Amino acid sequence: MDEFMADLYTLVDEDNVETKFELVDVMEYEGERYYAMTPYFEDDSEALEADAEIIILKSEVDGDEEILITVDDDVLYEKIGNMFLERINAEFEDED
Repeated sequence: MDEFMADLYTLVDEDNVETKFELVDVMEYEGERYYAMTPYFEDDSEALEADAEIIILKSEVDGDEEILITVDDDVLYEKIGNMFLERINAEFEDED
């Protein structure tokens, strides 16, 4: 049986706290790459109890390493977030 495997990322914040996230989508906008992610829960019941939260991160290359950074510009964050939501909604509409 071929099961869907989530793309998981372990991110470390400025306080060195590790959190697992599941990749929702990736897109390019004005020459930059953005990632939409949601917290990952191994237990489905935890996921149901948690708030549905999507975070937007921007890709930045540091030498040979890609790092994901927060988007500090609130207007840009909202714009990119809305673009991701439109893409996600369109994907679900296509499935119907």
